[in-house]
Amino acid sequence: MAVGCISLLEKTVLASAALTQFRGATLAGAAVSAAGNGYIAAVGAVSGARTTVTVLGTCIAEAGAAVSANALLEFDSSGRVVTRSSGAIVGRAITAGSAAGAQIEMLVIPN
Repeated sequence: MAVGCISLLEKTVLASAALTQFRGATLAGAAVSAAGNGYIAAVGAVSGARTTVTVLGTCIAEAGAAVSANALLEFDSSGRVVTRSSGAIVGRAITAGSAAGAQIEMLVIPN
């Protein structure tokens, strides 16, 4: 299954740190912390630049490890999504990813 994006709501943020496309970002423009709350940067940005984060809908996200379809997701220390163990639930995998670095489609769960 191909990955895609149906963004229902995006928020423009001013990056307070370098943000990587398809990885976690906060509405304050910072990179997310491991197991923390956040959303997905639709476009990467350098500190001080404006970018958008997907806060509702589906989006492409970078996996930090193998992820099964339908798994609940949280962020790892690099802002990639991984299967939830105890952190904040930030999404649900729509497609599976076979290894770290895979691009998956996820349903964003606002938090």
